[in-house]
Amino acid sequence: MKFVDEALIQVVAGNGGNGCLSFRREKYIPYGGPNGGDGGNGGNVYVLTEASLNTLVDFRYSRLFRAKHGEHGKGSECSGKKGEDLIIRVPVGTLVFDTDTDELLDDLNKPNQTLLVAKGGQRGLGNVHFKSSTNRAPRQITGGTSGETRNLRLELQLLADVGLLALPNAGKSTFIRSVSAARPKVADYPFTTLHPQLGVVSIEVDRNFVIADIPGLIEGAADGAGLGIRFLKHLSRTRLLLHLVDISPLNPEPVQSILDIVQELKKYDAELANKKRWLVLNKIDVLSAEEQAECYQNIVKQLNWTDPIFMVSALTGEGCKKVCYRIMEYLEGKLDDEEF
Repeated sequence: MKFVDEALIQVVAGNGGNGCLSFRREKYIPYGGPNGGDGGNGGNVYVLTEASLNTLVDFRYSRLFRAKHGEHGKGSECSGKKGEDLIIRVPVGTLVFDTDTDELLDDLNKPNQTLLVAKGGQRGLGNVHFKSSTNRAPRQITGGTSGETRNLRLELQLLADVGLLALPNAGKSTFIRSVSAARPKVADYPFTTLHPQLGVVSIEVDRNFVIADIPGLIEGAADGAGLGIRFLKHLSRTRLLLHLVDISPLNPEPVQSILDIVQELKKYDAELANKKRWLVLNKIDVLSAEEQAECYQNIVKQLNWTDPIFMVSALTGEGCKKVCYRIMEYLEGKLDDEEF
């Protein structure tokens, strides 16, 4: 399925039905009065979050959404039927904007959350409402009002506890395969990950967290290069960032790799750049113990790094379990950075 995380749509609520102009016409009631019924209210348009959805792909070709109109009133004081409401289903984590005002209408970040985006028109009144002692045969009615029309922008921001950051081919996809049931594509060419992947990491029964893998960032990403910058917004909801770094001989300058990512984060969003971030040094399976220790000390010294650092091999799984347990404890508030 193609991943789509932004869509422009138009929603149109139903019009209210008109009131009815009618009089009683029974044979033996010579002075029959007014009996025109009211129209029905127009249908509303709602947006509803559904946990089973994870993309906005359904809105690529369906852009116009209309609720039903209310029926007109009838004689014998029969009211018109209310227009049927329209429910638009979206993934959890969808932001709804009014494109005409650029106003954020709501952040739909819970399952089964409902938002009224267009209100249906009000019903018109039949002539029965205008009867009085001085007006026994009123010929007044009111028409139904028009339903609201709105142009909306839907933006999906995935909900995850932990977000993965790295340059292409640093091993993010391999890492998420190692620690969760997610099965993203793994290959040795740039941009293996073409769209965000979510994986659930289970520590034990009722103890788990969601991890998000986005396409790798490259230098100049904040200016539009590569793929990852488009998806950085999905990391804004995360509580913790894992920054994977390739420390194999294929990446002779791991410190510069880290600084490149930090620079792109700052260009994109200062708040995201300041989010809690742990370093995960990957591919230790191709280094000796001495080389691992030297790389570790070099990164700590050059970056003056005080936050947690882990050494792992996503390919063999070495060290991955420790990372996941520490993440779980951190998310549960049981762990301080000083404990590393």
